[in-house]
Amino acid sequence: MPQITVDHSKTISFDREGFARDLHEAVVEIAAAKPEACKTQFRPSEVTAFGFEDPEEQGHAIVHVTLGLLAGRTEETKARLTEAVLELLKKHIEDDGHITLHASAEVRDLDPSYRKFER
Repeated sequence: MPQITVDHSKTISFDREGFARDLHEAVVEIAAAKPEACKTQFRPSEVTAFGFEDPEEQGHAIVHVTLGLLAGRTEETKARLTEAVLELLKKHIEDDGHITLHASAEVRDLDPSYRKFER
């Protein structure tokens, strides 16, 4: 915990390493996570479809960040964390002026069945 997944259009210029580092710091500060517990997986998407736009036009890009935390955080903490994520996306994704970026974030409670192991 936390389990962080970043789904994003492959067409963006994204400083993923810098984003992950800053995001982990924010999760530790805001949600009281342990630094060594922060894990982020990036999943770039080959194709992003937006409305009725031809995907070949690549006029839009999408980034969605999901943070799975153990239950117990307040709604205020979750809101602060998602706002911090959006600010970090602005910092770490280059604005080339040609693509409309649609960025979103959510914090969800991990299911009570959540388990893990390390090897």
